[in-house]
Amino acid sequence: MRRTIATVSLSGTLPEKLEAIAAARFDGIELFENDFVNYKGSASQVRAMASDLGLSIDLYQPFRDFEGMPDAQFRRSLERAERKFDLMQELDVSMVLCCSNTSPLTIDDPDLAAAQLHELAGRAAARNLRVGFEALAWGRATNLYGQAWEIVRRADHPHLGLILDSFHTLSLKDDPAGIAGIPGHKIFFLQMADAPLLSMDVLQWARHYRSFPGQGQFDMANFLEQVLLAGYTGPLSLEIFNDVFRETPNRRIAVDAMRSLLYLESQVRDRLEHPAPPDGKPDHAKYAEQRARVLQRIELYSPPPLPEIAGLSYIEFAADEASAAQFDTLLQQLGFRRAGRHRSKAVVLYRQGDINLIVNAQPNSFARSRFETHGLSVCALAVRTADPEGAVGRATAMQSKRYDGPIGPYEQRVPAVVSPGGSLVSFVSSALGPNGLYEADFVLDDESDAAGQGVGLQQIDHVALGLAVDQQDTWILFSRAVLGLEPGESLELADPFGLVRSRGVANADRSMRLVLNVSPGPGTRTARTVAAGGGVTVHHIALNCHDIFDTVARMRARGARFVPISGNYYDDLITRIDLDEHLVARMRDAGILFDRSQAGDYFHIYTESFNDGLFFEVVQRVNAYDGYGATNAPARMASQAQRGA
Repeated sequence: MRRTIATVSLSGTLPEKLEAIAAARFDGIELFENDFVNYKGSASQVRAMASDLGLSIDLYQPFRDFEGMPDAQFRRSLERAERKFDLMQELDVSMVLCCSNTSPLTIDDPDLAAAQLHELAGRAAARNLRVGFEALAWGRATNLYGQAWEIVRRADHPHLGLILDSFHTLSLKDDPAGIAGIPGHKIFFLQMADAPLLSMDVLQWARHYRSFPGQGQFDMANFLEQVLLAGYTGPLSLEIFNDVFRETPNRRIAVDAMRSLLYLESQVRDRLEHPAPPDGKPDHAKYAEQRARVLQRIELYSPPPLPEIAGLSYIEFAADEASAAQFDTLLQQLGFRRAGRHRSKAVVLYRQGDINLIVNAQPNSFARSRFETHGLSVCALAVRTADPEGAVGRATAMQSKRYDGPIGPYEQRVPAVVSPGGSLVSFVSSALGPNGLYEADFVLDDESDAAGQGVGLQQIDHVALGLAVDQQDTWILFSRAVLGLEPGESLELADPFGLVRSRGVANADRSMRLVLNVSPGPGTRTARTVAAGGGVTVHHIALNCHDIFDTVARMRARGARFVPISGNYYDDLITRIDLDEHLVARMRDAGILFDRSQAGDYFHIYTESFNDGLFFEVVQRVNAYDGYGATNAPARMASQAQRGA
């Protein structure tokens, strides 16, 4: 499919927008009227600028408040249209978007609207132009695609067709299934926009909170599938009104935009290749044949498959020499042992249970050059997968950059990509088993020395990232399109100095979990940590165990220090949740927090921060608890604020 994007979706001046769009390899643009009106050059200069960048101008928009108007206003609108047509011919753009009327003068008369649009289409036809009619979700008389299609059908003009926008349909919870019954040649243009599910006025929702496909909560794949089943073969476009996007460097947003379309196409291709008919459609052969015809008619992007991730293999930290020594003390307090030294670099491996932590203090390494400025930070997350090269192929197909670091003799090559924000995601072959990579790259200590050294930590439960405001949507899309992680619900947590928005992403078997945290205000701990880390940073790592009371007692005996929790928390806890008083007393004595869902229980505790940055969380999941103890985050944040840590 041809891929286009509306200029309103990006920040910058019109030339800057076009350069970013071209760099992301789009085929064309929708030219938003304000971008042209505020540009200092002429229409012919814009046309030449787009052409030089290899971009077509596929749509000019919007033309407002036209159909269903009293005669005097209608005649004036025809004069407006003629001036727009003059401009379109100078721009060499053949289609204009006419959105449904929002004027209080609108007459709710489909026949009148059809007649007026027929005349507009006739004038467009005289210049070999086309008019696309779109139902705005807040249109005065026409706000559903079915209403817009009925008006277009009644108007019956070859130069008038329908423009569909996923936001306008899905925000109103309108069923897109009927789109498949519209003749494909009468759908002139398709705009895609996702969004989070919000309870607010649809106009404000539309103008401030749209997002790229894969970043929100709408069923974008089903919507596109219905349009393709109708026979549509035109451009696949993005029209995104989002305040954060318009404040973010446009090159990165343009890459996100292209990634979102490639991801969406791949989702729909998979649906068409492996159709699963819904209830009420028993004729599977006919259903499958209908979808096979779509694939014959139109080419949809087909990247390598998503990797099957089997958990985190290791976490790598970048550290200077002083921080590495201090961190060594903390890790030993948490029961980790120094399990080996790298064969050619100043890198140490720490192990406990199935947890592998690598501290990289090698001068001039990728880790040190990018992350040493603030002492210690996570520079790489390594995931286990059966096909590392396939995983990297998927990532690069989805617009991520591959990274190949230097390796020494007999060392394993671990393919990696650069994640949003600059850290690495590495892919370790599951075939290497628990020790294959480390036996190749490290001089390992005798495993018999490990007996009795641990404190009961078993695995990495989840990793929490602190993100700048403009990074959360990027990471949601990266997690979905590159790693195959699906997002859970979005939560708002109260920090003493503002709000933190938190959202988890995980694979199906929960062997890989990330928590994405963002704070709109500058005063929260999350915001300060993110600012210190350059926009994206791992701010805590959760490690699970089978008996948190025993594990914490053994850690304390080694000198580990934990965030103290107010006694008021435990007084309140027993009023909120039906718990045994003896259990609550044990939690109070140990400083352990508690959460309960219908599926199970969650015990957890936080260490004090390392150098006012990274900290660890020790967790115990009981039964099928699937959350992250978010209700207790305010207790932790308030304690850290009161201690200044």
